[in-house]
Amino acid sequence: MSRAGSTRLVVGGNRLASIIALCCAATVAGQISPALAASSVVVGTGQDHCYNYRSEIPCPRRGEPYYGQDVQHSGKPAQYRDPGDGTIIDLMTNLTWSRAVDSRKLTPEEAQQQAQQLRIGGFSDWRVPTIKELYSLIDFRGYTGFEIDNVEMKRVPANAIPFLNTDYFNFRYGNIRAGERYIDAQWLSSTPYVSTTMRGDKTIFGVNFADGRLKGYGYLPPGKKAEAKRFYVRFVRGAPYGLNQFQDNGDGTITDHSSGLMWSQQDSGKGMKWADALQYAANSQLAGFRDWRLPSAKELQYIVDYTRSPETSNSAAIDPIFHSTPIRNEAGKRDFAYYWSSTTHLDGPQPGRAAVYVAFGRAMGQMKGKFMDVHGAGAQRSDPKEGEARIQGPQGDVQRILNMVRLVRGGEKVVPEMLPVRDGKGYPEVRRILEEEGDDLPSETLVPPRPVAPVEGKAAAGKAAAQHHKNPAPRSEADAAVNNKNPPLRSEAEGAAPSPPRVEPEGRPPAPRSEMNSRPPPPPRAEGQMRSSPPPRAEGQMRPPPPPRVEGDSPPPPRGESESRPASPER
Repeated sequence: MSRAGSTRLVVGGNRLASIIALCCAATVAGQISPALAASSVVVGTGQDHCYNYRSEIPCPRRGEPYYGQDVQHSGKPAQYRDPGDGTIIDLMTNLTWSRAVDSRKLTPEEAQQQAQQLRIGGFSDWRVPTIKELYSLIDFRGYTGFEIDNVEMKRVPANAIPFLNTDYFNFRYGNIRAGERYIDAQWLSSTPYVSTTMRGDKTIFGVNFADGRLKGYGYLPPGKKAEAKRFYVRFVRGAPYGLNQFQDNGDGTITDHSSGLMWSQQDSGKGMKWADALQYAANSQLAGFRDWRLPSAKELQYIVDYTRSPETSNSAAIDPIFHSTPIRNEAGKRDFAYYWSSTTHLDGPQPGRAAVYVAFGRAMGQMKGKFMDVHGAGAQRSDPKEGEARIQGPQGDVQRILNMVRLVRGGEKVVPEMLPVRDGKGYPEVRRILEEEGDDLPSETLVPPRPVAPVEGKAAAGKAAAQHHKNPAPRSEADAAVNNKNPPLRSEAEGAAPSPPRVEPEGRPPAPRSEMNSRPPPPPRAEGQMRSSPPPRAEGQMRPPPPPRVEGDSPPPPRGESESRPASPER
């Protein structure tokens, strides 16, 4: 299993010294260091609307509330090409992906074995992606979906949209017929968590393209002979992606030469709500620059160092060239904060109410009354933009609401002409979902004999097929040229849910919109209709935690019983 790393250059303010140090660091014994051999593009999240704390809004101007969101500043939009041979080429990262997805989930060990056998597109160098490579595919135009009578998630909501561009990548929700929830659609990475989650579970990171989250999944409990957790797998080939090249500029800023982005060396030092975080970034003049902003979800995840954790390195999951303010978490342990991104997370009955954060410390939760690391340092989840700290979902995710900020500048400012046009003919208006059982992997996947020219005699035909199998036919020059480059909220149905996307079954031509939207979205709550009362707190259940305090602060006064609030089911 691979581990993400970084190359660190600590350089003062002298620009000539910076250039010399960079050149020297790039050459090791006459060879180019792999970490400095090629830069990486941090692809945009796909988000193409602005939001306040509860719904979509017109994008604000500088000086107005909620200015500085993802869509106003994020990076280059994703661009893919389908050569028609079972692969998808990412033109931004130069990675080549498998288009298909097998309905049979795999353990991490089985996935590594299958990668060695794959021959998709005639290539034999397939591998399980790192977590940064896998996360580069996430698309935040997705929506988890919501239906008020579907709290057990035993059917796919009509308004659900995968967090993956299904115009190019085949996608499956969880196997409901096998007893799974529809959101059980976790894709595997090769990046292990260097610590453990839950009660000592061996953990590996993955991306859930059904609900738009990145988590560490405990796949092997300690001391038990239970079967390891299984995942969907999408394979990749190409040059490594996401190796940071940090340089200390000596003025309170850090440049990542792999992405071209500049970061603040210090964080905000205290937590704040999302709207305040946007304003804090827009008003900053650090090092004389006035174009600081809140990073997008992908930009923020790109600087995570998955070789570090509070438990194993006594640090945040980021290169120590950065300063991370320590806190005391809900369990009373020394820890590090969640950090806001500028990306809205469309989830639950009020899409737009939550924003994405990345946990650079433990991703805390409450299980059976005990606070613990449930998803690992480096996880990406989301918090409501307004409200109070509380516990949420079956893993008891700790929602802090007041999260810290690390500033970024650089990249490309988005103008309307750069955004994909929604024409109703493709993702996200049309979702293409594989619903039937069976193997979606192309027939040429596992070392197949390809069709060959007719040869007289059975023996000659067998010999020709074997020779073709040993030396597969080359792809077109155009394909080779591209590939050879270095290489939830509470169940409060407030407001109407977005109109459902069309579902286009694989292998069939698109049907008229009216034929696809057979299940209408849940009706909005009638005016004056009372909300259902929350369930009473079970005996022994702990009340939601107060916000974590910055280490060194005096402890907050105890909360009264009237302030407690029970957790609601996970959206």
